[in-house]
Amino acid sequence: MTKNRIVFDCERMKYENTGLYHYCLNLGNHIQKHMNAQNEELTYYTPLGSKNVFGAHNKYIIQTELHKWRLPALDEYTVWHATYQDSHYVPCRNKKIKVVLSVHDLNFMYDPSKTALKKNRYLKRLQKLVNHADVIICMSKYSCNDVMFYCDTKNKPVHIIHNGTNTLTKPQLLKESYRPVKPFIFSVGTISPKKNFHSLLNLIQGQQNLELVIAGKIEDSDYYQSILDSAEKWGISNNIKVLGPVNENEKSWYFNHCCAFAFPSNAEGFGLSVAEAMSVGKPLFLSDKTALPEIGGQVAFYFENFSEAHMKETFATGMKQYIKLNMQQQIINKGKEYDWDNAAREYWKIYRSLY
Repeated sequence: MTKNRIVFDCERMKYENTGLYHYCLNLGNHIQKHMNAQNEELTYYTPLGSKNVFGAHNKYIIQTELHKWRLPALDEYTVWHATYQDSHYVPCRNKKIKVVLSVHDLNFMYDPSKTALKKNRYLKRLQKLVNHADVIICMSKYSCNDVMFYCDTKNKPVHIIHNGTNTLTKPQLLKESYRPVKPFIFSVGTISPKKNFHSLLNLIQGQQNLELVIAGKIEDSDYYQSILDSAEKWGISNNIKVLGPVNENEKSWYFNHCCAFAFPSNAEGFGLSVAEAMSVGKPLFLSDKTALPEIGGQVAFYFENFSEAHMKETFATGMKQYIKLNMQQQIINKGKEYDWDNAAREYWKIYRSLY
């Protein structure tokens, strides 16, 4: 029997501790569970350092920089799933292989640090990939609306599939890990202006018995330093800790032990960390921007602006309501909507529609 062979692109896994890394890891692990081994075969396109990350028994194509100009022979494959909307690794020459394109967000269109020329260049590149795709998948209604507005999809199928939640591993700190000594608000993401982490300083200003702990890769060192400088200026340096990257056990510990999760981002196509916080039922304080209201729904509290007075009022009112209504289980139940097995089944429906 001739098999339908699917390539799942995990090239972005060369950047650990990022949302795209965990998207590839989680979806990659779950789609193999829902494959029909009789007539389907899955191959992972991974950087060298991630070879066998999905099990030594699986098939792999190892990514190299040369593939930007010429991919290896793909005649035996049926579907290529490009999991990143700015990928340099899409089979454009081989017209027989069908392409599924994941579009996580168009955050670049809202980035004030990017010039109109640069935004236009990114948009042209995205349009080029959309032109090569047979099916487009968006992570949220919000990102789907952006794609439909900024791109010409040429009446190609566009689907919305929410991400699942990362499985929080055993909560455990290392000997050298930072262990807060006070109740703390937790946040996680790449340290860059679009995540708006500096606004969280408002929540701990004048609150000596409350800490702010932020984890994530420091993408913009100037922005990172500006957060520390502001904290020093306001006399709250001892109440904030920017950790940098943490491992999964450490991250799980912070999620499990924080008093609340706060995420004031201005640029999210989904927000994996929100679903993670939901999985342990933590109070959620989110920006009302981009996809976050769609993901947080009625169980989260939202910052409508980032003034100190409004943020403190939102936080105080939300914490009281969380305790009064005993919202933990309600939040956990909402988080169960974001399930990687359900997502994997939906992806397989799309793959199978192409052969």
